[in-house]
Amino acid sequence: MVFMLDADILIIGGGPAGISAAIWCNRLGMDHLLVEEHKMLGGQLSLIHNRIIDYPGLQAENGEEMRRYFVRHAESLQCRYRVNTRVVKIDAERKVAVVETGGLKTQIGFRYLIYAAGAVRRKLGVPGEKEMFARGEIYSATKDSHLFKGKSAAVIGGGDRAFEGACLLAEAGAHVYLIHRSERFRARQAYLSRAQSYKNIRILPNMRVKAIIGENQTEAVELIHSSGESCFLSVSAVFVRIGMEPNSALVQDIVRTDANGYIVSDGYGKTGCEWLYAIGDNCLGPLYSSIAGAAGQGAAAAKHIASRLAGESARTVK
Repeated sequence: MVFMLDADILIIGGGPAGISAAIWCNRLGMDHLLVEEHKMLGGQLSLIHNRIIDYPGLQAENGEEMRRYFVRHAESLQCRYRVNTRVVKIDAERKVAVVETGGLKTQIGFRYLIYAAGAVRRKLGVPGEKEMFARGEIYSATKDSHLFKGKSAAVIGGGDRAFEGACLLAEAGAHVYLIHRSERFRARQAYLSRAQSYKNIRILPNMRVKAIIGENQTEAVELIHSSGESCFLSVSAVFVRIGMEPNSALVQDIVRTDANGYIVSDGYGKTGCEWLYAIGDNCLGPLYSSIAGAAGQGAAAAKHIASRLAGESARTVK
């Protein structure tokens, strides 16, 4: 059975951008509904384990604390939202989204769509990776580093998260291989210097992971150097920290995306589709991604839609 709902503005994604859009929709008196695929709002915030000091007016001890601030704010205004709700399809001709909650499908009609589905962790796409994740070998360097004291671990990536993770593992007593495909690293100099100060971190540039090896648990990684030479490293875990990729698949046939899959939108979040706005990490590349930026985009999109709705209403009255 398929049920029907309607909302003037449908917001897909419950991260900072989506929550901000919902708050502004509420403030501007616009009928709205936010849907989030996961069990709680907040997007990637809960993955931030360090202190957040660059959000104006509010410093949080970590992403989870920031997430709670956002959710409490939205709930205090009685913003409409649904969690555990996955968008299955967007029917562009009818302006209807088909969503699924606990096996029950609902069609949601809308006038405007704010797409704030964010980004997802990029995968290596090598043999053994899928099996590793299927075994539940998904670790947090912050929470699980103690498990690898006296063991070897591989951290893949060249950005801040890779270097931070390597340092946390090293502090816990692990032997760390920091593997990156290039000899140039995106990480800030502070992280580079910190990693280089640990004797139990070995940085391996110009290396790619060819395969992750192990049947019941991870046992080794096969690497290939830019020269073509390959080698094997015995490790107990692999931490994949190679960045994020935009979660834009649902709308890629409706809007224009760049070469990396990021949705092309203007300063208001407007896309080439007159009723679809895109905000947050699915249209901001990693260099410009920030909590403050996402929240600002949510406000801009909601206010721009409000001005358009006001114009439509004025024309109707005439």
